[in-house]
Amino acid sequence: MTCIKEYNRLHLLAVKRIVIALNYHNKVLCMEAKLLKKQRPKHLNLFKISQPLPAIVSIMHRISGVLLFFPGIPLLLYGLQMLLESADSFQALLTLMQNPVVKGLVLLFVWFSLHHLCAGIRFLVLDLHYGVALAHARASSKWVLVVSVALTLAAGIVLW
Repeated sequence: MTCIKEYNRLHLLAVKRIVIALNYHNKVLCMEAKLLKKQRPKHLNLFKISQPLPAIVSIMHRISGVLLFFPGIPLLLYGLQMLLESADSFQALLTLMQNPVVKGLVLLFVWFSLHHLCAGIRFLVLDLHYGVALAHARASSKWVLVVSVALTLAAGIVLW
């Protein structure tokens, strides 16, 4: 008889634990349901949201990568073709490069390249878990912008 009583006591304790766990889980689910029912904006305007500087640098890194890939590579290959095709096409490329609009586009391409390079180095260092703290991430984001703009200005001086 004592074995049966002990079994019943343990079984009752197990059932109580299950009921307590289910009640806790039910409360958590109710809280989650209340959070989901909150009124949230339906149309998010990304231009009104204030992003932190590391997020802006990350977005600019992605945009510069896309712009380097799609218009960058075909234009670079076209310029290389003009450079190597003949002496006349080389002269045509030189006269095209004297146009201030083309020089501005080349300078923009240089900035895309330099920003993408600097931000890529920053992200590789972050992948090694250096500078992950918020203060270090903000400082490295500022340095990426400063260095890429400074190198672009140096390239602009050489270009003009």
